[in-house]
Amino acid sequence: MTKANITLLTDFYELTMSNGYFETGIAEEIACFDLFFRRVPDGGGFAIMAGLEQVIDYLSNLHFDSEDIDFLRRKGGFSEAFLKYLETFEFGCDVWAVPEGTPIFPGEPIVTVRGPLLQAQYVETMLLLLINHQSLIATKANRIVRAAEGRAVMEFGTRRAHGASAAVLGARAAYIGGCVGTACTVCERDMGIAALGTMAHSWVQVFPSEYEAFSAYAKLYPDNCTLLVDTFSVIGSGVPNAIRVFKEQQPSRMGIRIDSGDVAYLTKKARAMLDDAGLADCKIVVSNSLDEWLIREILRQGAHIDSFGVGERLITAASDPVFGGVYKMAGVEVDGVLEPRMKLSENVEKITNPGFKNLYRLYDKGSGRMVADVITLTNEKAPAGDDYTIFDPSFTWKHKRLSNFVAKELRRQIYAAGKLVYESPPVAEIRSYCLAQIETLWEETTRFENPQPYYVDLSQELWELRSSLIAKYSGE
Repeated sequence: MTKANITLLTDFYELTMSNGYFETGIAEEIACFDLFFRRVPDGGGFAIMAGLEQVIDYLSNLHFDSEDIDFLRRKGGFSEAFLKYLETFEFGCDVWAVPEGTPIFPGEPIVTVRGPLLQAQYVETMLLLLINHQSLIATKANRIVRAAEGRAVMEFGTRRAHGASAAVLGARAAYIGGCVGTACTVCERDMGIAALGTMAHSWVQVFPSEYEAFSAYAKLYPDNCTLLVDTFSVIGSGVPNAIRVFKEQQPSRMGIRIDSGDVAYLTKKARAMLDDAGLADCKIVVSNSLDEWLIREILRQGAHIDSFGVGERLITAASDPVFGGVYKMAGVEVDGVLEPRMKLSENVEKITNPGFKNLYRLYDKGSGRMVADVITLTNEKAPAGDDYTIFDPSFTWKHKRLSNFVAKELRRQIYAAGKLVYESPPVAEIRSYCLAQIETLWEETTRFENPQPYYVDLSQELWELRSSLIAKYSGE
């Protein structure tokens, strides 16, 4: 199967600016851009980085073919010299990024691109598309997984995703966030993510009776027999027929799935019926428009559930479906020296951080837990010492002194002058890394309501640079 060239999957202004940079003679000037996000979805305390593998795939295959160039020529507005330049376009930037599966926080440069202005500008749209989407879904999935309190969560949203790509990459992101598998079959073929599922109501309806439908299914799948018991009546017929089939055929793995009704009440009744029948090993799976809030509530009510299938509210992040990452210029080199750039705004949260930067995460040596992130300029040393002061993100007057910590650089170099220097790990390894990293967060940061804001501090030198540019640009 020929892979589609998606180079023109971009905002049109990336092309008009690129043509403009070329025509004004500044296309090869070196610029630096940061990708960051401003707000954690759902009022959460942290987000999860995802989508880097697809960014790598995009950048490694970025080229303009003859069809692209012919289209731009017909579109008009582009010089022939620019179109000729595109014929030999080759990505040649440096890229740094936070590894997938890492907890991330607002304002942090999770991706930095440094290189020829035209190139660094052009990749904006796709980097945002890929990082925003998968980080959103991975973050939502992890909220749902945490609400399930150790019970397995399966991603069931393929049919409700916003297109084929969203279904596949959304399933990947959900797996990174902690789901055990997906209903999307192609994900197992292409990524090794377990494809999971049982039957639809139509299977039950097509047979003369519910009992015959269950019996036929158990004969076909004796090693993994989960029966959908809510087609007619969960308690009146579904569970009794499932019990009858399980006792007659004795499958090695058995379960029931409930997809409608008051699942808290129904699972308690079903569990009692199964246990009374001597089927304590039979698992109970529930689905039906679940999210972290509903899962947490039904568990609080004493529901007996072994695993969850979560679809539309996960794959679309329905409660807060925008991640909000942005891509902003941080500097331009003049005579080989980077001149910092920043964006001012009447909206304080939209003011950007200037300069070429590093990102460090500080871990408490005693507990191993994350205590703060620090953004520095690249010419600065990593935070160190027994008395390091960081400022509270919510109160400019409030600060915290740290000691007995270790600082780790959070980002990895992905490209050096367009050459890929990073190998993306298998998605299962990313998932394990993600879950391990979340264990280093304090519980106060992971709670759903009013999480404790995590410290993301600017170094003193970066703070002074930022303040001086604000004064300069605002005319003070």
